[in-house]
Amino acid sequence: MKNPELSNSQALKKIILERIAASSQQKITFAEYMDLVLYHPQYGYYSSGVVEIGSKGDYFTSVSLGHDFGELLASQFAEMWQLMGCPRPFTLVEMGAGNGRLAVDICNYLQAYYPDLLDILEYIIVEEARELINRQQQLFQELLPNKINYSWKSWAEIPENSLIGCCFSNELVDAFPVHQIIIRGGELQEVYLTEIQGELTEIYGEISTPKLADYFKLVEVYFSNKNYPENYRTEVNLAALDWLKTVNDKLKKGYLLTIDYGYPAAKYYYPQRSQGTLQCYYQHRRHNNPYLNLGYQDITAHVDFTALERQGELWGLEKIGFTQQGLFLMALGLGDRLNELSCGKYNLLQVMQRRDALHQLIDPMGLGGFGVLVQGKELREEEKLLKGLTVPPFS
Repeated sequence: MKNPELSNSQALKKIILERIAASSQQKITFAEYMDLVLYHPQYGYYSSGVVEIGSKGDYFTSVSLGHDFGELLASQFAEMWQLMGCPRPFTLVEMGAGNGRLAVDICNYLQAYYPDLLDILEYIIVEEARELINRQQQLFQELLPNKINYSWKSWAEIPENSLIGCCFSNELVDAFPVHQIIIRGGELQEVYLTEIQGELTEIYGEISTPKLADYFKLVEVYFSNKNYPENYRTEVNLAALDWLKTVNDKLKKGYLLTIDYGYPAAKYYYPQRSQGTLQCYYQHRRHNNPYLNLGYQDITAHVDFTALERQGELWGLEKIGFTQQGLFLMALGLGDRLNELSCGKYNLLQVMQRRDALHQLIDPMGLGGFGVLVQGKELREEEKLLKGLTVPPFS
């Protein structure tokens, strides 16, 4: 019997080699390669149905630790709605909803504590992977009341300048395909893949698009600086800028909330970070070889938040605030949830498990160190005063 994992990986490899053979220079960029292994409609990691999130999968997210993350986000969305004068409808657009658990936690919390918002809420999920949509729909049927107005749409199905509310994502941008660049002979070059004797092989050459040079001008990183060593290697997420433009085009008024792991540009492109941030995840094991387990491992790169901020400003998305997830959640009331553990209504095991989960959400060396970027469009000054961006009281 054929090993399905082997056959899927071999199928992807064949598709990649065919793409290389069909290209004019017999090579493709690393971004094209990453797009194929993650998003190919049949064999890609996110599209094929192999992706699992949580303790039994390849990685876990804040949502995997219980309901708290989604509930605290829901309280922030409710405040956004109130600050905007309670518009009807108020639209939440979740971009890349994973297994659907975050949406369930958000909607159930709104039903319990903000029913007036839930009554007029339009919850849209933008998700490309058909298999993930199937999982989300099944979960919603099981765990959400029928009265909730939720739908799945492509960006093309959402009219421009139509959304009033908040577009948000949790660990989405890190999974966009990235270009890899390398310094050789003091010059900026790009990493490509070609075929040599039937195998995928890296080669280097001139950058594939002037957008890469424009990107570094945008974030004010200059590789002519002598501090950058030979073979310094890093990533550029041009897809994130395309995504940002799409969101901006659809948003009439409201917020864009981006939660992900990443750095400001000066830290991202620090000379000592000479091998970039690209990481692979396979069955909760992390490594840095993107050419293993084709279609069966996640490939990610950290987010350059400076690029999102500056490109957003050029398109009219104002930076409202940038903070760490731990501080963001504490300001929204996570500290109160920790204090509740001593009220006596939990047994010792429950206290230990819940305290551990809450501490993981705010651990500055882990999930708590994730970046939280809030941008806004057409907002009055009073609509920018979000609780999640205030400094939580020390206790």
